[in-house]
Amino acid sequence: MKRICNTPTGRRTCALLLLAFSGSIPFATLCAQGSAGSSGKLEPRTIILKPTAGILAKGSFAFDVDLYQQGGVLIGLSAGIFERFSFGVSYGGTKLLGSGTPVMNPLPGVNIRLRPVEESESWPAIVIGFDSQGKNGFLDSLDRYLVKSPGLFAAVSKNYLLAGFFSIHGGINYSFERGDGDRDVNFYVGAEKTLGPFLSLAGEYDLALNDNSQSAIGRGRGYLSIALRASLGSGVTIGLSVQDLLQNQRGSDGPPRSATLEFVAGF
Repeated sequence: MKRICNTPTGRRTCALLLLAFSGSIPFATLCAQGSAGSSGKLEPRTIILKPTAGILAKGSFAFDVDLYQQGGVLIGLSAGIFERFSFGVSYGGTKLLGSGTPVMNPLPGVNIRLRPVEESESWPAIVIGFDSQGKNGFLDSLDRYLVKSPGLFAAVSKNYLLAGFFSIHGGINYSFERGDGDRDVNFYVGAEKTLGPFLSLAGEYDLALNDNSQSAIGRGRGYLSIALRASLGSGVTIGLSVQDLLQNQRGSDGPPRSATLEFVAGF
C-alpha cells in the first residue's frame, strides 16, 4: 500500500498506472497529491470516521484537524515510526470555537497501527490497531464520545481501477467506551470513488452494534455518512462530511457536519 512515489519502483508503478484503465491493482501502488483523487500520493487512513488499512510511510508525519458540531476542534499528530507501523496522539474539545466555556476531552486519544499484510492482486491490505479517540464530543453522563472510539480494530482495504479508482474498506472493532452498558463487537463497511485527479467521494456505514442498547444513544439503524475530499497540493487534503443520515442518534437535531484538514510530510 505504499503510495509515495519517490523510489524507482514507485515511479515505475506510477507510469504503469497512467497506462492502465481497467482491472484490479494493489492499493499499495496508488500515487496522488494528497489522499484524495486519482493523482493522490497518500493512503487514506479513515473512510470517514472509521479506520481503513491505510498507514503512514516510515519517516513521515501527519497533522490532522477535525472541526465538528458545537464549536468542536480535534487535533491529531501521527508518525510512521517503522515500516508498516505508525503511532499517533490527539486531543480536543467542544466550544473551542464560538461562545461558551470550552469543554475539553477527558484524556488524549492514542492511535497505533500495524500492517501485517500488504495488498496484492488477490488479497486486501490488512491493518490491526488500537484507537481510543472518539468523535463529535464527549458525554460525561455516559462516559463515552457521541461517536465511540474504534478501540481495538482490524481493517481491510482493496483498490480497483474503475474510471479512476474505486476502493472498498471494511473492519471489525471493539470499543472500550462501555459506560452505556453496550459491550458488543462492532462492524463497519465503506467505499471511496475518485472523481478526477483531485477529488474523492466516500461513503461509510457503521452498523453500530455497540451503540444500540436501551441505555445507548443509537436507535439500532446504524450510522450512514458521506464525505467529499479534495487534494489541494503536496500532502494537503481537506474534507467535508455529513454524518448519521439515517438519524440513528437519539436527541439529534439533524445530521452533524464536519470539516477536516490533513497535512502529511516527511521528517
